[in-house]
Amino acid sequence: YRRISVGSRKPGTRIRTYGKRNLVMHCPKCGTENPDDAKSCQSCNRDLTHISSTARRLDANAVASLVLAILSIALLFLLAGIHIILGVLAAVFVCPAVGITALVLGIIALAEIRRSAGRLSGKGLAIAGITIPTVWLSALFLYLGYSLRAKPYAHKVRQKAQFHTIDAALELFNHEFDGYPPSDAVDSVGQPYCGGMKLCEAVMGQDLLGFHPDSVFRADGMDPTGQRDLYLESIDKDNLRARRGPFTPAASANAHKLIDVYGGHNIGPFGDGAFVLCDTYKREHKSGVMVGMPILYYKANAANSAHDVNNPDNPENIYNYKDNHALVGLGVPGQPGRKHPLFADPKIFYEMTRNYEITTQSRPFRADSYILLSAGKDGSYGTEDDIVNFDMRWKPKSRR
Repeated sequence: YRRISVGSRKPGTRIRTYGKRNLVMHCPKCGTENPDDAKSCQSCNRDLTHISSTARRLDANAVASLVLAILSIALLFLLAGIHIILGVLAAVFVCPAVGITALVLGIIALAEIRRSAGRLSGKGLAIAGITIPTVWLSALFLYLGYSLRAKPYAHKVRQKAQFHTIDAALELFNHEFDGYPPSDAVDSVGQPYCGGMKLCEAVMGQDLLGFHPDSVFRADGMDPTGQRDLYLESIDKDNLRARRGPFTPAASANAHKLIDVYGGHNIGPFGDGAFVLCDTYKREHKSGVMVGMPILYYKANAANSAHDVNNPDNPENIYNYKDNHALVGLGVPGQPGRKHPLFADPKIFYEMTRNYEITTQSRPFRADSYILLSAGKDGSYGTEDDIVNFDMRWKPKSRR
């Protein structure tokens, strides 16, 4: 007799070749080679008499798993065809229970087939019994999650994505002009022109045709001498060639005039033509335009070193809440008399932006760059659902 290698055959299987018995078989416990007619393993004494060389048997759990998997879908359509209420009950209770049972039986079947050393078959059935309920249950839970909870989360994801787009635009601006745009509450001649408006001019231009490199961020769009309007309604070719950007696509920028958000009679000290970038939480306003709230922009003053939570007016603060205070002071659109918490209590800004992981001193997040802030779903600045461009840990109920 010649020795025949079993190669990758599973331990515990008897193999016939050309009608003759092989001289060896592997022990299902320790893998040791034994004579084909051995009663027990010569290494670990495992009983080998129960191992048969006959055809493999179909695993019952694998069959049951596939049947229940198919039934879990069939019941849904059957009961929904009878009555819509039965369909809802089936989708929420009956079919998930049947599907989960199919999934569990499929897992059990795979384990049994793996341990059988080739005596049981039905692996494909078990995999199908696992896959079918997994796919449709995942789709069901995703749908229910979207209906109940995921919609607010999806809005937050879209808002974060918009912040990433603005981040990229500001980095392009920083590279082009060796610094981030300013965010002071007024312009170089003392006219109200807040951080959110300067942000829009930097990435889009005052007329959304790109930023003019001669701009000094004046509300009236004039150059440093006050003699030349850089953002004329009638733009010549030389002017357009001088522009930089827009640094972000108009579709993702959500640039709107302030009067679209607050209406023509409630824009405070700001001009009618002032543009801001708005967040993704769009709601219809009196203007008839579907638009979100303005995104607030604060630039860090790297020359300062304080982040005084108790004194918002500390002149050494790295960030200045006043950069957008007049804009926040316009209130909540469509709700006369309602003030934003961020306006009523400026300390909130320093609590929101403080990095509480630093315990040795009070320091803000992004102390060397800038902060973006969205009012979130409720449209109110300084509340729990506000969204920022860092990992904010502060919550109103845990104010310190």
